[in-house]
This record gives sequence, C-alpha cells and structure tokens, in this order.
Amino acid sequence: MLYRVQKRDIVRASKVLADAFQRDPLWNKIYEGEPNIEKRFHAFFEGGVRYCLKYGEVYAPSKNLEGVIGLVPGKYADMNAWRAIRSGTMSLGMRMGLKTAMKMGTIFKPVTEDRREHMAGCAFLYVLVFGVSTELQGKGFGRKLIGAAIEKSEREGLHLYLETETEENVRMYEHFGFRLLKKITLPIVDLPMWEMVREPKV
Repeated sequence: MLYRVQKRDIVRASKVLADAFQRDPLWNKIYEGEPNIEKRFHAFFEGGVRYCLKYGEVYAPSKNLEGVIGLVPGKYADMNAWRAIRSGTMSLGMRMGLKTAMKMGTIFKPVTEDRREHMAGCAFLYVLVFGVSTELQGKGFGRKLIGAAIEKSEREGLHLYLETETEENVRMYEHFGFRLLKKITLPIVDLPMWEMVREPKV
C-alpha cells in the first residue's frame, strides 16, 4: 500500500527528488555554472510535484517519502502557461532561475513534440517525476513505485509513457516491460534522452 503525497508534503517530496537527481547528467548540465544549484533543483522538482498534485497523483512508498513518483493523464502531459498558473508552478520561476527556465522550453521542445506524435490518439499515463533518495536506492523502493504505476495503467487499460536521461535507466525500464521508442539528442545541452512506453497487457 503506497502513501498518497499531500500538499503538506510538497517541500519534503521536492527535496527527495532533488537529492535523487543530484548526479543526473542532464540536470547538472542545465544548471551548469548557476549559483545555488541545490535551491534551483528544489524549485524545479517542487514545480513537478505541485503540477502532479493538481492534475494527477503523487505517491511515495510510505509517509517517510523514501522516493516519489508523480503521474498525470496524457492530456495533461504538456505544462502550458495556464496549467502552470493553476498548479502554482509559475511562481517558482524566479527560484528556478529565469534564464534557465526559459532555456528549458527549447531544450525540451523535441521531447514534447515526440510525445505528442508517439501517443497521438492513445490514452496514457505520463510519469512526470520519479526518483528515490540516493541513500535508499537499491532497496526496492523504486521497484515498488514503478510497479504501482504499472498496476494502475494495467487496471485502467492505459499506456505508460516516460523519458529518461541515462542508458542504465533504459535497461531498468525494459526489465519492467517498457520498450524504447526513440533516442534523441537534446538541443543546447547536447545530451541524450530516451523516450519509452509500456503497453497494457489487457
């Protein structure tokens, strides 16, 4: 039984995700040379948590928040300006760094376009955020979270879609039944990203 993350957990949940991604090549490249990187990481992931709480669901293995996964229905996969305002993420732009926040639009434009193309006419769940605290990785918490997302997608007959930044993660997701749709190179940062989907068995 998972713990459903609440509004009161937002700050803690964003810290868990920021910690989980502290060695991530993409996010370190995006924030390269920026001051107060830890603060900016927290702001970015707080935005993801807030968005998922507004338009989808956020779960943790327990109230201790060993890890966090945030899902939204496919129709809410794109975070436009109106949705950012409604979810309270727009106000985080200053903390994220305005220059970097604006740059992200260009960096992730091909990812957004590919997702629309891959999933056109298909009902799906989108894994917007997913991570486990570094000190707790390898203890089964990530397996529990992604397993629950798979169970939900199977129960509702929905595809499960995500992107990942490392080849190691690709192998992990393939183990869970995801298949690789496309590997792309992101503009500006010149780093790879893998786009993946898992079809329901029913």
